[in-house]
Amino acid sequence: MRNKFYAAVWRVLRPLVLFFLPVELRGTENLKEGEGPYLLCANHSNLWDPVLFVLSMPQAFNVRIMAKKQLFSIPVLGGFLRAIGVFPVDRGHSDIGAVKTAIQSLRDGWNLFLFPEGTRVKNPGHAEIKSGAGMMAIRAGVKLVPVFIGTKKRLFRRTPIIIGAPFAPEYTGRKGTAEEYTANAREVMRRAYALGGIECE
Repeated sequence: MRNKFYAAVWRVLRPLVLFFLPVELRGTENLKEGEGPYLLCANHSNLWDPVLFVLSMPQAFNVRIMAKKQLFSIPVLGGFLRAIGVFPVDRGHSDIGAVKTAIQSLRDGWNLFLFPEGTRVKNPGHAEIKSGAGMMAIRAGVKLVPVFIGTKKRLFRRTPIIIGAPFAPEYTGRKGTAEEYTANAREVMRRAYALGGIECE
């Protein structure tokens, strides 16, 4: 599913980035082949979080990422992001287009990686968690996967990335309710922070 441009970028950037910011990746055995796609939800403390996640995973792992739309207005960077499968979301409003893209990507077999807290968090476990992740998982019929990314990143020091066990969202009816979307989003983040030994309020 990946294009040649992505493959070339991955091969060039992976050894370079992971040399300076090495990663200790654990839990990949939880992503069983043939049982996805998955909606992976991680904590977010640093701009490097999505980069480290993508580069630490195998090149063949098909994943799309939602990124704030402001990044796409930056010359060159915007085109680069689109070329590797990243798509924009307007975090300040209800971006129906981005939600539809996310759900369709999951239905098409892509894994989706996002940050339910919506922005970088300085005080881990104490941010508002948006309901979108719960809604997308229910609408697309996929499992949620908690991911913890170490909050302290230092040159030449390994940053832990821990992938937890997938779980099916709980809901009633055919599409669930707004309260159930929020409850599932909170639950996946509770599990994500628990992987790092942090309590999520």
